Amino acid sequence: MDLALEAAQKAAQAGEVPIGCVIVRGNEIIATAGNRTLAERDPTAHAEILAIRQAAGTIGSERLVDCDLYVTLEPCTMCTGAISFARIRRLYYGATDEKGGAVESGVRFFAQPTCHHAPEVYSGLGESEAAAMLKEFFKSRR
Repeated sequence: MDLALEAAQKAAQAGEVPIGCVIVRGNEIIATAGNRTLAERDPTAHAEILAIRQAAGTIGSERLVDCDLYVTLEPCTMCTGAISFARIRRLYYGATDEKGGAVESGVRFFAQPTCHHAPEVYSGLGESEAAAMLKEFFKSRR
């Protein structure tokens, strides 16, 4: 999670919402990304989506069945869908997102009967650091 927090900090320094993601396979980091929606002018350029694309390219498969994803904020509906379709084994996230999250907040995507695959979910890792980074980022914007 420390590396995901570093990626989030880099995103913030670039003017992006500070969210970072790391994907691990075994003991190897195979993808790292921060939000790049502004830089790429792409509303889908969330850290999780970018990391999933990178990881799939790295291992040569769209199925990331033996991979674990670490992200600093509870994933949104789009990202939970991608996590499900990629068959991510475990999801670790930091801060809860009551407004935009879709794991334990909002639509609770993985609990829906239409969800094809639900990873093991662990929340609260690096929560205080991730939440503080987001609060500071949005405070400076207001």
